[in-house]
Amino acid sequence: MSLSVVLAVGLDSWLLTLQASVWRSAGYIVVSAFSIREAIDDFMAGDFDLVLMCESIPVEDQERLISQIRKSGSRTPVMNVTQFHENAHALAGHALEVESMALFTGMEDLLASQAGNPSAMRAAYARPS
Repeated sequence: MSLSVVLAVGLDSWLLTLQASVWRSAGYIVVSAFSIREAIDDFMAGDFDLVLMCESIPVEDQERLISQIRKSGSRTPVMNVTQFHENAHALAGHALEVESMALFTGMEDLLASQAGNPSAMRAAYARPS
């Protein structure tokens, strides 16, 4: 099984910890960042398949994070996980509903479209057969 490495970013530690736990239980490798600075540092030091931004991040911080990711030359997809913001995809390019089935289906669809660009971190976290 190929594992996807996700950078989860949020300012609400309780909400982000809960979301990361759900993603881990679904088989994702999750690195959590509790500030934009931490997210930028983690992203620059890692190799991620997907960046998920929690709705707790203000728009200007989302813009800053996405700008840094794109300046690095990365084509890693960035998604907003939101419950309320109708135009969340306008900034990140993709939005996921908090509802669990929609969340995982959306993540799987996006990651499948990126299959030609596998993460180098996957091998480091691969589970033995």
